[in-house]
Amino acid sequence: MMRTHAAFIVFASAMAAQAQTLSGEALAKALQRGGYVIVMRHANSPREAPDAQTANPDNVNRERQLDAEGRATAIAMGKAVRELKIPIGTVYSSPTYRALETVRLAQLGKAIPIPELGDGGRGMQVSTEAQAEWLRKKVTEFPAGTNIILVTHFPNLNRAFPQWSAGVADGEALILGPDGKGGAALVARVKIEQWPELAR
Repeated sequence: MMRTHAAFIVFASAMAAQAQTLSGEALAKALQRGGYVIVMRHANSPREAPDAQTANPDNVNRERQLDAEGRATAIAMGKAVRELKIPIGTVYSSPTYRALETVRLAQLGKAIPIPELGDGGRGMQVSTEAQAEWLRKKVTEFPAGTNIILVTHFPNLNRAFPQWSAGVADGEALILGPDGKGGAALVARVKIEQWPELAR
């Protein structure tokens, strides 16, 4: 049984690697044309909620918030997206403070909070199958001439896309395009600190 499971993991990893078909300039040009769904994990955030002294002034519920690295990489990502002239259409986000802060600092546009992208107040615990189903359906709605962004959490990504999400870091994005069969295919994985490299 363990051998079968290990073989499946190797096979899934190989398939995921083969599916990542775009990088560098080719990826930037594809995103400039639009038609992709960018599903990203919120930027770097400590596992503990801030205290009264360290909470952001607008973080009235003292939820987890981005640390200095998370803030810096979110800002740099947004700057790169604008420099590359990558069109961003609708932005959906987890209702959590750290996800909305990622969108705000990156200046990606006004975020639409979606409960299905949230953590249900459970932090890093497992998401529900209903959330996974919503996410799997949403990423097949490819826009024309623009790109959709969804900001969520690792458990949500892992439940919806176990074949693609292994090791997804804070701020990392899965970039999905049509698979030609009515579904979605992974075309790239971009770490949040890699966006400025695409703009060079």
